[in-house]
Amino acid sequence: MPKFAANLSMMFNEWEFLDRFAAAADNGFAAVEFLFPYAHAPDEIARRLAASNLTQALFNLPPGDWDRGDRGMACQPERADEFRASVAQALPYASATGVRRLHLMSGHGDRRDAAALEAYKAAIRHACAAAAPLGIDILIEPINGRDMPGYFLNDFGFAAGLIAELDPPNLRLQYDIYHRQILHGDVMKSLEALMPVTGHVQVASVPRRHEPGTGELDDARIFRHLDELGYAGYVGCEYRPAAGTVAGLGWFRP
Repeated sequence: MPKFAANLSMMFNEWEFLDRFAAAADNGFAAVEFLFPYAHAPDEIARRLAASNLTQALFNLPPGDWDRGDRGMACQPERADEFRASVAQALPYASATGVRRLHLMSGHGDRRDAAALEAYKAAIRHACAAAAPLGIDILIEPINGRDMPGYFLNDFGFAAGLIAELDPPNLRLQYDIYHRQILHGDVMKSLEALMPVTGHVQVASVPRRHEPGTGELDDARIFRHLDELGYAGYVGCEYRPAAGTVAGLGWFRP
């Protein structure tokens, strides 16, 4: 079975955020991820990780004003300076936590807009250059339009083509099984095709985004396939527990 990372933005919400680290460790996780750490000091996040002997698998660059609808800003030319400042804000957290993968959210935009596309490419280049000295990969993730209408990066083929075109050594794909199934289907074959550029995998059941094994896909078979493909990274559990986090961990304790 792959190595799993509990997503603390969605799981263990029965605890306050800083207490979720210990809760995840107490329930068998050796790694965690989350959307954003920026409401807390870098050293505090690092202390919680160390206290529970956890690895930080992933978190996102600042998205802008999340509460007002921002889902990143990388594709928005007028926000280039704000984007660069967001990268600078994230790096102390990366250094403190030892994370090796940061997710760059594209923001809302139209891929047919040449200015938006060029802004997105420039943002990726900047983030990759800033992260490279720390040994950090920048990840881009296609997200389906049902969950996030108007999101700029909404196609796996386009994402793979962009990685090939830009070609920095630390640009990788964040392959979310849930988003892949909704956008395109064909999860097993696409994992084979995209594994060479994949830096992180996430999972949730389709269509309700609950625990693995509760939807239309055979998630256990997909996990075995990841092993067969030699995937050695973490699988982030980015799902919403259907009826309590701990009660829903049967899939994790075979």
